[in-house]
Amino acid sequence: MGKRKCENYSGIGGQAVLEGVMMKNQDCYAVAVRKPDNEIEVKIEKHKGFLGGKSIAGMPFVRGVVNFVDSLVLGMQILTYSASFYEDEEAEETKADKVLDKATKGKGESVLMGLTVAFSIVMAVAIFILLPYFLSSLFSAYIRSASLLAVLEGVVRILIFVGYVAAISAMKDIRRVYMYHGAEHKCINCLEKGRPLTVKNVKRSSRQHKRCGTSFLLFVMFVSVVLFMLIRVDNGALRVILRILLLPVVAGISYEIIRLAGRSSNLFVRIISAPGMWLQKLTTKEPDEDMIEVAIASVESVFDWKTWLKTTFGYDEDENWLGDEERAEIESRECYRQMREQFARSGEDKLQGCPAGEKNAEPKDGKEAEAAGEGAQA
Repeated sequence: MGKRKCENYSGIGGQAVLEGVMMKNQDCYAVAVRKPDNEIEVKIEKHKGFLGGKSIAGMPFVRGVVNFVDSLVLGMQILTYSASFYEDEEAEETKADKVLDKATKGKGESVLMGLTVAFSIVMAVAIFILLPYFLSSLFSAYIRSASLLAVLEGVVRILIFVGYVAAISAMKDIRRVYMYHGAEHKCINCLEKGRPLTVKNVKRSSRQHKRCGTSFLLFVMFVSVVLFMLIRVDNGALRVILRILLLPVVAGISYEIIRLAGRSSNLFVRIISAPGMWLQKLTTKEPDEDMIEVAIASVESVFDWKTWLKTTFGYDEDENWLGDEERAEIESRECYRQMREQFARSGEDKLQGCPAGEKNAEPKDGKEAEAAGEGAQA
């Protein structure tokens, strides 16, 4: 069967946060949060990553590691930002906070964020890498084949991961995050299907997407099974060390697979994407209209979707392809956004660090987007 290219790749990706959605296009990202007073707050900033746009960051396999680290750092920043709207305003700064700020010369929050990311990585390695290895090694007296033990280790790892995802979905706050995750996917699918970005069109779009981070993590699980099967050392401690050292390789390979999945629709890609799409039924939930409005606000802050639809799907410039109801909703959103931006920019040249001229920038063309390695995950 011949390879079928995805001709409607938008290049944008995002992440759900507490009561909101982040969307990223090239180096600019927007976080839209539904505040307790029901208003939508949008923050737009630039993020070049820890390599600052260097050419090595776009190299195959290397870009997967870079993107993974950047996603962790940016993800923690935007989660902290979204949570700030729901913190106790009367909470006072503790002595520990003051000591940390003094010791770090006012960079206490950045240090804590770095420590949190590091702790998260350590816990992830312990739970999803080391624990499956030690559990599978309990059967070494009964299974003599190293390859079968590696497969058993992979099965245990996947079961732990799926169990973890299912367990946290029972938490109310996490379930709402999963609903915003669904809203994020629905917006991207709506555009990539050639539909105008309205609440009605987003609602009828799929909440599963092949470039989802959930699918990426599942690819990590499968790729690790294959690579760990190739490790042929007798020393148990060395096997553990090699598993940890191979994580960047696993991430790099998994990233390339998910990039392929986002750009192709052949039979092979659909087959390898199926498990991740199924797992997204746990990590995404159907959003309500308020959540969809938040996701749309985030998209429109960094992506000129009308121009992209005209270019990609050949719609007329006069916008006759928009229905009356769609046009009315879009005009209402644009009017509100312009008022919000004028207020935010009063006395400033830039809106939250992102130049106004770049705020609704189109994505780069296919070759440029691939070179930059951007928007790989939805």
